[in-house]
Amino acid sequence: MLFGFLRSIRPMEVLVLLITAVLFVWPAWRICSKAGFPGPWGLLAAVPVFNLNLLFGLAFIEWPAHRRGKRSTDS
Repeated sequence: MLFGFLRSIRPMEVLVLLITAVLFVWPAWRICSKAGFPGPWGLLAAVPVFNLNLLFGLAFIEWPAHRRGKRSTDS
């Protein structure tokens, strides 16, 4: 059976996985929204490899919010 391993996953493991996902996705969603990008891009924080792309993308590309003048301080 293809998904036979799912029977061995306990509810506590699922709960820990969901809590961990929320702890990564929620702040990433907020950062993307404040930077001027679509908030759902924050979902990439829960996907291995894509989370690194999100992190480096946010670090090195110009944010649309800065172009529109929403930035309060220049640092």
